[in-house]
Amino acid sequence: MTALLEASNLTKSYAGVQALKAASFELRAGEVHALIGENGAGKSTLIKIITGAVEADSGEINLDGQTIQDNSPQLAKSLGIAAIYQQPALFPELTVAENIALGVEQTSGWRPINWKARHVRAAELLAQVGANISTEALAGELTMPQQQLVEIARALGANARVLIFDEPTASLSEEDTQNLFRVIRELRERGVAITYISHRLDELPIIADRVTVLRDGVTIETRQMADVNRQELIRLMVGRELSAIFPKRAVALGPNREVGFGETVLEVQNLTCRVAGIRDISFTVRAGEILGLAGLVGAGRTELAQTLFGLTPADSGEIHLRGQAVKITSPAQAAALGIAYVPEDRRRHGVILELPIAANTTLASLRNLAKFGFLDFAAERELAADYASRLGVKTPALFATAGTLSGGNQQKVALSRWLATKPSVLILDEPTQGIDVGAKSEIHSLMGELAEQGLAIVMISSELPEILGMSDRIAVMHAGRIAATFDRAEASQQRILAAALGH
Repeated sequence: MTALLEASNLTKSYAGVQALKAASFELRAGEVHALIGENGAGKSTLIKIITGAVEADSGEINLDGQTIQDNSPQLAKSLGIAAIYQQPALFPELTVAENIALGVEQTSGWRPINWKARHVRAAELLAQVGANISTEALAGELTMPQQQLVEIARALGANARVLIFDEPTASLSEEDTQNLFRVIRELRERGVAITYISHRLDELPIIADRVTVLRDGVTIETRQMADVNRQELIRLMVGRELSAIFPKRAVALGPNREVGFGETVLEVQNLTCRVAGIRDISFTVRAGEILGLAGLVGAGRTELAQTLFGLTPADSGEIHLRGQAVKITSPAQAAALGIAYVPEDRRRHGVILELPIAANTTLASLRNLAKFGFLDFAAERELAADYASRLGVKTPALFATAGTLSGGNQQKVALSRWLATKPSVLILDEPTQGIDVGAKSEIHSLMGELAEQGLAIVMISSELPEILGMSDRIAVMHAGRIAATFDRAEASQQRILAAALGH
């Protein structure tokens, strides 16, 4: 079958780091072609070249047999090439209808806007992706999953011939994911060529026809999806066998451990915050324990984390740290008490894209690096280098800005910042969202090490295998409350889902 789009021998370097090395990729009309690889493998660079956001150093792109010359975002869009990136790119001050219109409507000269038609069209597109979102809502007030659905609706309205999905389900619930798969199948039946990028390898047999693996900027292999299994994909991605994605370590919490190990570090009693929408929350976390926080999107997991960290202070209830009652009214106070929070949206809240990696890593622990009121830059570099090495941050230099890193490496820098504060309670909100399997294993292994050292960890995750694989106990939230709590031995996907649905 003839390829609709073909990228041949693409090469691209950034500041001495070669992102692509004669990489090639082809896409046929009416197929879903998965593109996978570890963070830093070159996936983002490849799609940015295809969409005209980045110019290749060498190589070419052909569409319908014709070479695309002087590609640009405007040209790619006019040719029917569209991409939906992992982080939504909406204007927060505009409504949903206005954001969709920016990608759909063709305007020329001065003419009145048909607002009714604009909202009707936006509602139709949102319905296609199963999104129950008001067209009059401001984009900035939407959750991340809702913003992603708006972007998908906008791309559908542009009648793209080539549609690239970059981690589209990373922040979606199971129901939203199934809606997205339905839309993708309908688009495939219409002849749209779809590139699907995802670190969730279990999704690929469900939705993809073929799969191409990138590693270190090189195209390793293209296979029919039906002819390859998960372990083979992992081997192709990382260049080695990966025996454990969830390397959970058994941490003994009994009396044989040293004094203080296994004691209750964080205890929450009847915590309520009207602004956050959480009610009557009670749970405990012990030193050396990983408490998994499960639930559907909108259940209140992130809101609970923000209340514990002082972003939305509680109205009532009690928080105890090592037996002492505390009242947390700000993030600064939470950090001073030994609570660290790595948020879900790393680009908005996890890292400062314009700052160097070293500065991002030490931002929460500057007081420990200051001498007589002046920052010890040597100590800062040493600390940042230590965490970059421990977490495997791929970067040409510590003075490179965080914005130059891949999404997974940004997440590692965000995690490094809070580990550098030496917390006693670590709250991780979707710690491996958008991270490849190799990096996932590294972060999971690090979580195990931190638990062994006595850190109390609260892990929020939408991935049930991660919840089941890494948690000592699992608290399931539904409608702002904790609906059930399971020990590791008694937990199962069925029981967690039933509790998450309120059954």
